[in-house]
Amino acid sequence: MELKSYQRAFLRSQAQQLDPVVYVGKEGLTGGVIAALDAALTSHELVKVRFTANKDEVKEISASLASETDSTLVAITGFTAVFFRQDSESSERLYRI
Repeated sequence: MELKSYQRAFLRSQAQQLDPVVYVGKEGLTGGVIAALDAALTSHELVKVRFTANKDEVKEISASLASETDSTLVAITGFTAVFFRQDSESSERLYRI
């Protein structure tokens, strides 16, 4: 899903209040991280991912996470990335984008 700049800005503002739900550790991009992000996106739509290791590969890992989970990378700030995947059921959407 391609986001326009005002949509991206709205999601970034909503993400400021969120705590990271998924953490990427020294193992990097694993099946467990992908599964955890996929499950979090299914229930929350907007998710923060915190990098505790591999801090020099944040952009690459974030791009891979976005493609693996079919989500949109909203922003990367420092060692935290924000992902968004809209719920397929319009009645259960938390964010109207």
